[in-house]
Amino acid sequence: MSISIQTADFDAGRECADLLAGRHDVGAVASFIGVVRGDGGVAAMTLEHYPGMTEKSLAAIAAEARERWPAVAALRVIHRVGRLRVGDQIVFVGVAGGHRGEAFAACEFIMDYLKTRAPFWKKEETEAGVRWVEARDSDDAAAARW
Repeated sequence: MSISIQTADFDAGRECADLLAGRHDVGAVASFIGVVRGDGGVAAMTLEHYPGMTEKSLAAIAAEARERWPAVAALRVIHRVGRLRVGDQIVFVGVAGGHRGEAFAACEFIMDYLKTRAPFWKKEETEAGVRWVEARDSDDAAAARW
């Protein structure tokens, strides 16, 4: 299990390859990459977090995924912070498991919980000015199904 909060970009292909490195018990890798969208006139987004608290929160989410899906052999979560432009990668979730079902489910669970339980604050820069992004009911509904 590996968790990173960073300003630097990441190479998703390399991250997936690292999940497989030296493993013979993995039959599937599921991954998710979140990207800054430019809809609604968004030009950039700044992500802030509370150091220390955020890492603990992400580690708890990852640990819960491993408890729910014991076939998960390895997982990696990267969440970027700082100012990101439209098209920049924000988040990577990669899960390696014995079978695709567990890998897909754990990856989706982690992402749903990141959206609702991880202490990140997002501020969008638009043509109309700057605005803080509020929680969405659809994200809460997605997390509630777990």
